[in-house]
Amino acid sequence: MVTMAQRIEELRTQKGISRPALSAALGLPRTAAEKFETGRQTPSQDQQKKLAEYFGVSLHYLRGESDDPEQMETWLNGGALTQDEPTVSVPRPAVKAKPKPAAVQEDGAVFGALLKSTGFQAMIRNTIMEVLRSPEGQELLTKAVRRELERR
Repeated sequence: MVTMAQRIEELRTQKGISRPALSAALGLPRTAAEKFETGRQTPSQDQQKKLAEYFGVSLHYLRGESDDPEQMETWLNGGALTQDEPTVSVPRPAVKAKPKPAAVQEDGAVFGALLKSTGFQAMIRNTIMEVLRSPEGQELLTKAVRRELERR
């Protein structure tokens, strides 16, 4: 699998520009492209979007999740399903939270505050989405959907 660092270097080389020129074209610090290509820094979501737009490729191609620079197949738009497989919406059962004893709440106060933090929740959500967009994640989702369809 191609890494994002390798893909950025490949695209930059194909375009025939230097690392500082790429950084300047994207409005980033002079050494940003070098850090991305050497793996010392991972581009933020916004920087990834800028890179993909600049090179005219999909985010999935930039991240090394696809070998097709134009196609944006993801599990979100049914890319992992074949045409003869139906799309299924699986209802989620309602789950009621059980109150915890006071001792547990006191000991877990810091962890509880972290779990309630919107920043932490966004980070977890983004991480899960990245994993699910990967080829391995799409394969797992496909298997899960097939199992669910077979159960019904």
